[in-house]
Formats: sequence, structure tokens, C-alpha cells
Amino acid sequence: MTSPLTPEVLVPRLGEYLVRRGLISETDLQKALSYQYEKQQSGERIRLGQAIIDLALLTRQQIDNAVTEQIIQLRNALENANRFLESRVAERTAELQEALRRLSELSQMKANFVANISHELRTPLTHVKGYLELLTTGSLGPLSAEQKKALQISERATGRLESLIENLILFSMAARGEMTLRLEPVDLNKVADEIISHSRTKAEDRKVALHFSSQPDLPYVQADKEKISWAILQLIENAIKFTPSGGDVTLSVQPESDTLIMISISDTGIGIPASRLNEIFEPFHQLDSSSTRRYGGTGLGLALVRNIISAHDSAIEVQSDEESGAIFRFPLVAVKRRK
Repeated sequence: MTSPLTPEVLVPRLGEYLVRRGLISETDLQKALSYQYEKQQSGERIRLGQAIIDLALLTRQQIDNAVTEQIIQLRNALENANRFLESRVAERTAELQEALRRLSELSQMKANFVANISHELRTPLTHVKGYLELLTTGSLGPLSAEQKKALQISERATGRLESLIENLILFSMAARGEMTLRLEPVDLNKVADEIISHSRTKAEDRKVALHFSSQPDLPYVQADKEKISWAILQLIENAIKFTPSGGDVTLSVQPESDTLIMISISDTGIGIPASRLNEIFEPFHQLDSSSTRRYGGTGLGLALVRNIISAHDSAIEVQSDEESGAIFRFPLVAVKRRK
């Protein structure tokens, strides 16, 4: 049977409180505890306050007053603790907000720095490219075979550098929320043909077979043609880079439903450990960050791909495992074909 709820039930260590207040002695408390124990042994459940009253150590009024005082003290202590907790929460919230503000400022500074450096690099690179073109075409005089070969290597190097600078500028725009889309109906078959044609030489150099799978009457998609083409090209070139000689890379563009077209890029390359799939989309991040890493790159490509696809209200998915290749896929909204 449940004991009735009394003020004494709400107060812990009543006996210690009474002794501390000088209302009873330690000896009196021990008598009351012994009396309470004897009663309980005989089957009668009484509380300590009642035992003290039965032994005429204190009156009911004195016990009630002591209980009331202790309840008030406990309530005040709880209120003080709550005020302290609220104060600490407010302080921690302010500290976190300040940390987020500083992090945002640092992120903005980084994006501005990257953008400024990229633009500063672009101007001298334009001059270098111009003079290389003049030399290559013989406008500044005849060249030997060895000189032409050296200039061709230099042109390829400047091309890679120009691509890196463009990626940095695009990344800084995305980081500052300045990536804008020019949405229009886009023929993915035409885009894919151009990408496959552009990438075939690189695939042949690495002895990788490049495949394309689609349908002739594929619906158009609503997209920014330039940016979505860049994203698909990055995925294709990434697949080629990480696929060993004799492997395959496939670009597939197929209807997923009446309203969605699925773009997927699959390869038979080195794959990605399942535990590290989330890392590949982090900017400036390489899974192999050692000084002797085999594959080059800044780690910006996939981060920018994700930003572009997200800007199209889509999401990129990746399926892979180590040594088993990888599949990157994302959907785009289908629209009516233009007449």
C-alpha cells in the first residue's frame, strides 16, 4: 500500500536537518531511528517525524515548521541552480554564435583570397598562353622539331593550369553563394556526345575504353548547360584517371521516371573504401594525401560537382568499394523537347 503524500515525504534527511538546527540532539535522533525501526519490524510503517513526535522529542508544529523551512530552502536552491544553468546556457550560446560568426568570416576570407589569387594568376597566364601560341604557329620565327615538342608540352601545362584557375574561381563563387544558373531545356544526348568526344583522347592515352548508353528520343532536362556539362565532364575525367589500363568507363543517360532523367558515370577503377565515401566531396581533400600519392589534383573537382548538382535541386549519390570501381549518379528534371 502506498504511503500518503505528506510534506515530510518531500524532504530528504530530516533527522540531520533537525540536529543541525539544534532542535534535537544526536542521541535523540538515534532514539527516534531505533523506535522507527522497532515499529517497522512489528509491521507498522511510520516516518521519522512521527517517531520523534511519539517520543515527545518535538511537537507536530515544530516538525511541520522544520519541514516547511527545508522545502523553502530546497526550492530556493533549485531556483538558484536553474538561474545558474540558464546563465551558463546563455553564455555558451553566445560563445557558439561568436564562433560561428568567426568561422563564417574565415570562410568568407578564404573564398575572397582564393578568388583574388585566381584572378591575379589569370592575367599573366593569358600572356604566357598568347606568346606560346605565337611561338607554336611560327609567327615569331621558324622552329625545330624539338622546340615544337617543347612548346606543345608547355601548352598542355598551361591548359591544366588554366583549368585549375577556373576551378578555383568557380569554387570561390560557390563558397560566397554567387553561383547562378541559366536554366533552359538541355539536350543531354548532345551534351554527352560532346563530352565523350572531348574525353576520348585522354581515355585512349590511358588505354581505357569509353562507352555511352542512352536513348535517341530522350526528353530534355531543365539545367544550366555549361555548368552541368562541366560537372559530367569532371566525373568522366575523374573516372578515367582512377581506372587502370584495360578498364572501362561508361556514361549512361536513361529515363528514371516520367519526370526524371538519371545520369550515371561508372568505372572499373580502384574504387573507394566504403568508410571514406563521404570524404570525397570535401573541398581541397584527397583520400591519399601523402607526398608520394599516385594521382594528382587539388581535390576541388568533386566538391564543385556536388555544388553544381545541388544548385539544380538534385543530389549526387556514389556507390563503391575498394578495388571494385565506382558509380556516380544524379537525376535531373525532364522537360518537353523543343520543336
